[in-house]
Amino acid sequence: MQLNVHSAIKELLNQKLEKIETHLADADVFSYWGNIVDGFENHIVALIEELANEPNRKNRLVVILTTPGGSPIATERYVNIFRHHYNIVDFIVPDYAYSAGTILCMSGDNIYMDYSSVLGPIDPQVQNKEGRWVAALGYLDKVNEMIEKSRNGTLTQAEFLWIKDLDLAELKQYEQARDLTIDLLKDWLVRYKFKNWNTHNTNQALKGKPVTIDEKRARATEIATELNNSNRWKSHGRPINISVLNELRLQIEDFTNDTPFRILIRGYSELLSDYVMTNNLPIFIHTRKYI
Repeated sequence: MQLNVHSAIKELLNQKLEKIETHLADADVFSYWGNIVDGFENHIVALIEELANEPNRKNRLVVILTTPGGSPIATERYVNIFRHHYNIVDFIVPDYAYSAGTILCMSGDNIYMDYSSVLGPIDPQVQNKEGRWVAALGYLDKVNEMIEKSRNGTLTQAEFLWIKDLDLAELKQYEQARDLTIDLLKDWLVRYKFKNWNTHNTNQALKGKPVTIDEKRARATEIATELNNSNRWKSHGRPINISVLNELRLQIEDFTNDTPFRILIRGYSELLSDYVMTNNLPIFIHTRKYI
């Protein structure tokens, strides 16, 4: 009986994914739920190649993404795989895409969200020497706080003992992860998200004038700096919704009022989340060719 229920849910997921592809018409759909981890890239390659090698493949890939984040190194490899096979890559965030998930979305030509969807600060997660995933900026901010206390002569004995035992190589790894996330975001925004941003349309003084490559780089730097500003967001898991992203001048495709599409995405996402949590799956990938 349990096996029959499991098979029925899988079939229903397939049907819902097929309806999304039919609605989009011009895209292959790739659904990813879970952490973005090193060592999983070969699975991504195999599934993307399976889609891309079909006779009826499309030139556009739509990634339905739900993730708490993960490795910036893996994120870069995922993007390279997607972009090798597809000219256009869009992201749909039905619920949340934090940290490395936010960075991954920034490699898209378009990002689709509704009013309840959220991205997050680009605080990279790094594995420490115990093998646990930790938020890099939290460690770096605390170290900088201790350094400032040392300069002011207010460092306590307990704080001194803590900072004395820190692994400097590990701290360097955190710094490199932070710098990599910023560099990736700036590069991808300019190369993909801003590629069709040719004229100014919000700045009244510049409206209608061509956008230069330097202006695109400057905008990308502003967005990367703000998303990396731990003093503003306070928490690694701080949700950033459409209204805040608009304040950052990052264009998001809002499907809140596209009722048919929103029903399709919401129904699929809820069933998918129930399925992976019921089966205790750390990562789940779904395409029309694989479940």
